[in-house]
Amino acid sequence: MELSYRTAGESHGPCVLALVEGMPAGVPVDVAGIDAELARRQGGYGRGARQRIEQDSIEVLSGVRLGHTIGSPIAMRIPNRDSRIDDVVRTPPVHRPRPGHADLAGSIKWLTNDCRATLERASARETAARTAAGALARSLLRPFGIEVFGFVRGALDAVWDGVPRPEDLAAVRAARDASDVYCPDPATGARIAAHIRTAKERKDTVGGLCEVHVFGAMPGLGSCASSTERLDARLAGAVMGIQAFKSVEIGLGKDVASRMGSAVHDPIAFDPARTDGPHLGYGRPSNNAGGLEGGMSNGMPIVVRGAMKPISTLLQGLPSVDLVTGEAVTSQYERSDICAVAAASVVMENVVAFEVARALRAKFGGDSLDEMSANVRSYLSAARALTSSWRASAPGRA
Repeated sequence: MELSYRTAGESHGPCVLALVEGMPAGVPVDVAGIDAELARRQGGYGRGARQRIEQDSIEVLSGVRLGHTIGSPIAMRIPNRDSRIDDVVRTPPVHRPRPGHADLAGSIKWLTNDCRATLERASARETAARTAAGALARSLLRPFGIEVFGFVRGALDAVWDGVPRPEDLAAVRAARDASDVYCPDPATGARIAAHIRTAKERKDTVGGLCEVHVFGAMPGLGSCASSTERLDARLAGAVMGIQAFKSVEIGLGKDVASRMGSAVHDPIAFDPARTDGPHLGYGRPSNNAGGLEGGMSNGMPIVVRGAMKPISTLLQGLPSVDLVTGEAVTSQYERSDICAVAAASVVMENVVAFEVARALRAKFGGDSLDEMSANVRSYLSAARALTSSWRASAPGRA
């Protein structure tokens, strides 16, 4: 069965919901870990007042017994403390659409001059459910040694040029978690925070770059046989589905267009002493492909980068049009953030985790975690056997 999820809920509705289907039975569910990801999503320098109201945590409604999945759909509920969607005094009609938001397009789509319903559903509050779904999916990745790490790479001209490595993951994660802007490099983080302070003084907003690295994924996740099963396409779609993201890159990304092929493609080498690793002994001196070739994982770390635009609600407002009178006006202000890149990096980390878990599930199947684990072991054993045949016939190579 395919691993999938659906979300529902409005910004000021009673709750947001996540329904995850396709999880095998027997997976230990780390509720505390899911709640920790929800808490990280609410953090970060530059967030607005809403984050001081909500204290997100999940309530598991179905699909889990005694801390383990049972093979049925898993429903998770995240209550909204700020629940006032039907209170027309506290959530009045919005007739002055905000440039950059869904307000105008949604009002025309649903043939109304009130943007309220559109902005409630289009709100990034819904990403709490996607974060919960991705954090749940990580419970499926961990038994197979797959770790997902997301962080803020930069904002404006403050960009960290470091590369997280699997052997340094604990230290880099600790540095990220110690940062108010979720950047592992303190100097870059301080510059990002300074940009956010300046934006607040100017009643402006700031966007930035988020990046996710997946360590430990074995070769062969995804497929080249169908465009809809290409793992890079699935990852790009998941990241672009996050509110305010305007571009996605895999590995070297857009820079592949400015280099010759010899400076783009990662040479392949084989080390017989490292066949127990996720790459099965096939090493690369570079990872410009971002761990994905032909829509499939190749054993190197999977690297995905996303660009988030500045928040569209500005304290200073922007030129707009009143949808009732047609007059030129300043856009309406709704409670918002100055910068939400830190939070967006958490959402991105978890939607990437979900897509990797989905590809793992599609590759290895099984009704239970035990059955799926046996399938993984069988596959890796067969993959290693491919090299043992030519190594045996050419001892000098070994």
